[in-house]
Amino acid sequence: MPNMSRLLTRGAILAAVVLVVGAMAAGCMTTTLVSGEAGVRYSIFGGTDMDDVYGEGLKVHAPWVNVIKYDVRVQERLENMEALSSNGLSIGTDISVRWRPRSETLPVLHVDYGVDYFRKLIGPELRSTVREVIGQFTPEELYSTRRTELQDQIFARVKESVGNEDVLVEAILIRDVRLPEQIKMAIENKLKEEQEAERYEFTIEKERLEAERKRIEAEGEAAYQQIITASLTSQFLRFKGIEATQQLANSPNSKTVIVGGGEDGLPLILGGQ
Repeated sequence: MPNMSRLLTRGAILAAVVLVVGAMAAGCMTTTLVSGEAGVRYSIFGGTDMDDVYGEGLKVHAPWVNVIKYDVRVQERLENMEALSSNGLSIGTDISVRWRPRSETLPVLHVDYGVDYFRKLIGPELRSTVREVIGQFTPEELYSTRRTELQDQIFARVKESVGNEDVLVEAILIRDVRLPEQIKMAIENKLKEEQEAERYEFTIEKERLEAERKRIEAEGEAAYQQIITASLTSQFLRFKGIEATQQLANSPNSKTVIVGGGEDGLPLILGGQ
């Protein structure tokens, strides 16, 4: 079986060589599409083939046919742009866009825009959308609280507009937002002051709750003392004294008991270890 496999492999290689040589001998040409590439067929006699897209591998075609290669994998590009915020300040942004052309409609993209479709289609749409969306936000919102919302709006708009042109936009990411230095410092100082105010409010609330806890604890202790004081009658104290005398009399320690020697007629207990 291994010998048979090697023979088949050699046969396939030989057939490919014969095919290439035969094509060249017949005046044909070949084009190789590597992994991640697709090709659009253009003939000087019939124009662009709108029905067929070449996949990866070796393609044999006539000399009057040209195969235009396209990268159909996910691609990414970083764009540096300037835009005006809602109050007219210049905002710098670094925005990354990821996209890929739709393989099944590649001939349409080729006819409408050509291989330079990013410069003609994606780039202008991205810049226009960024300027329009940034104009709805203040510098403070862009710098801190609403950057994710900004990113989502840009992505949704660009994806919708470019998606109708046989390109799939997969992600738009805001890498950086650059503000004028004075504005940036003012925003940072304001945020710091807000954090300090929140910390003070938290401390005050914590102390208020602690004071409330102590007040409730004191009220409970006072109520407890009132209940105990009200229950300490002379009869109750005399009963507890007799009870304690019995317990001491039964203990093994040596002691002297004087009956009737204490206040209210309770016995005195002397000595003991």
